[in-house]
Amino acid sequence: MTVNEPSEPNQGTVTGERADWLDLLAHNRHFVRFTTRDLTDEQAAQRTTASELCLGGLVKHVTEVERNWVGFILNGPSGMGDFGSMTEAQVEAYAQGFRMLPGESLAGILAEYEKVAARTDELISTLPDLGVSWPLPKAPWFEEDASWSARRVLMHIAAETAQHAGHADIIRESLDGAKSMG
Repeated sequence: MTVNEPSEPNQGTVTGERADWLDLLAHNRHFVRFTTRDLTDEQAAQRTTASELCLGGLVKHVTEVERNWVGFILNGPSGMGDFGSMTEAQVEAYAQGFRMLPGESLAGILAEYEKVAARTDELISTLPDLGVSWPLPKAPWFEEDASWSARRVLMHIAAETAQHAGHADIIRESLDGAKSMG
């Protein structure tokens, strides 16, 4: 079973809860993107802390997180993949989602993020019911037999994006002293 695709985008102004979700996500996404301002591809790929993270990799990660969770809203657990039985190749592909790989550009990564964000925003504006709920996929980090509504998923996307905006700010400050806030 799948959730119906959203209807045509709302021609009027989005208000209420949906407007709040759109504003919150736009705010959090801004800070993720802002940390990459004026950087070269080489700088965006540079690790500046003890972690494996780089700014380009963080943008790739939040893009993939948002894409996968929108897939979950629309198609349930099958929209995210099977985390319980990942092969070594799948684990490595997941790890590469945190890095800028040869041939990737910051501009390309940011363009993909914009595309995914636009799809999420359209979904928020047009999904018939934000209460639609699915069981979470099997994964060691999810509560067993739990279900999340579209609303709960949006909360998770917003929290994840905000958390990684903070990580990005630390990486950027370590890179060249620039700060996103303060």
